[in-house]
Amino acid sequence: MTKLQEYFHTDWSAMTGTDWFGLVLTVIVFILMVIVYFWVLNPKNKQEIESHRTMLLDENETKSEKKDGK
Repeated sequence: MTKLQEYFHTDWSAMTGTDWFGLVLTVIVFILMVIVYFWVLNPKNKQEIESHRTMLLDENETKSEKKDGK
């Protein structure tokens, strides 16, 4: 084996349950992030995403208006 192959070699049989959990979790999170990035950066979804731009500010105004009794 070359140095590069030795560096990236994985002993699959020596992996513990925690190692497998971490591997699966990492792969799932990576796949979900790729899906979300494609969804967000798709030009078809621009209007829908832009409509939520000030969502947090709008909610704060609504709550403060209820407190003031307006």
